Amino acid sequence: MAGEVELRLVRIEKPEDVNFILGQSHFIKTVEDLYEAIAGISPNARFGIAFCESSGDRLVRVDGNDNEMKELAKGNALAIGAGHSFIVFMRNCYPISVLNAIKNVQEICSIYCATANPAEVVIAESGQGRGILGVIDGETPRGVEGSEDTRKRIELLRRFGYKRG
Repeated sequence: MAGEVELRLVRIEKPEDVNFILGQSHFIKTVEDLYEAIAGISPNARFGIAFCESSGDRLVRVDGNDNEMKELAKGNALAIGAGHSFIVFMRNCYPISVLNAIKNVQEICSIYCATANPAEVVIAESGQGRGILGVIDGETPRGVEGSEDTRKRIELLRRFGYKRG
């Protein structure tokens, strides 16, 4: 017989200039492997990682190279509380710089989002625990890009160094 499921939203708490990546993993060594992946790709990144263990001691495992980012990761991971989820907060680094390295960590199952936008995590809670159903990332679009918007987008990408010319 199936039990009851309650849905809830958990708002990600962070400063505007901080990016984060939220995902699902499956093993306790996630924290160390994510640390190595990020530090190996982006030595200037300031980051914190938290992983919600879903069996055994069921602790939030925390690592990183920046105390503020580690505190953000720990607090948000506790608020989400979904087993085998992880969250990475970063400064001086964009998710695009480390996302492939994170996806290539062998115990990573999926990525829910990688953003600096305001975000809410949609959580399902049962008698067993919590799971992430999805993420509300940013706000609803207001329209469709026009030619001036296209020009500004291209200009922005070049200013950031992602495109040449």
